Amino acid sequence: MTAEHPSWVRVFGETFGRRTPPPSAVADALTTLGLQDLADASPAELSQGQRKLVGVARALAARPRIICLDEPAAGLDTAESTELGRRLRAVADAGTALLLIDHDMGLVMGICDHLVVLEFGKVIAAGSPSRVRDDPAVITAYLGASAVQPADAPVPDGGTPSSLTTGRPRVPSSAPETS
Repeated sequence: MTAEHPSWVRVFGETFGRRTPPPSAVADALTTLGLQDLADASPAELSQGQRKLVGVARALAARPRIICLDEPAAGLDTAESTELGRRLRAVADAGTALLLIDHDMGLVMGICDHLVVLEFGKVIAAGSPSRVRDDPAVITAYLGASAVQPADAPVPDGGTPSSLTTGRPRVPSSAPETS
C-alpha cells in the first residue's frame, strides 16, 4: 500500500463528490510530517507514532483550512508525543488551523496558541497556555496543586508532584506515611 490512490479510489471519489488530492498534495503532506521516506511502507512497518502522523497527513493532503484532532497522542509514549507535537506545531505554523482535543497537557500546552478548557461540558477557562496553566479552576480540575509547585517541594497529602511536560496529573498516594 502506498500513499498514492489507486485509480478505482479516484473514480469512486469523483463519482460520489470527494475530490482526490493531487499527488503533489500527498507528497507535501508526507514531507511536512517527516514521512516522505515511509511513503511506500506498509502500516505494519510503522511505529504507533508514525501511524498517528499518517492520519494527520491524510487530512493535510486534502489541503483543509482546519484539521480536527481528537486525542492524537493517545497510546503514544513521551518521545512519540513530543515528536507529534513538534510536527503538529509545524502544520499550524504553515497556516493550517488545528482543533485539538487531548488530555496530554504537555502536548496541549506546547503547541496550542489558545486553549478552551472544559469540565463536564462547561467552559472553566480560556486563553493563552500561560493564562490557562495559572487558572485556579484548571489547576484544581486537571493539573493538580503540585503543577504550580517546584518538583522537589513536599506534597501535603503524600502524593507525588506532577510534571506538565508529561501531562500526568498528581495521583495521591494511598499508602500510609512512614517516618
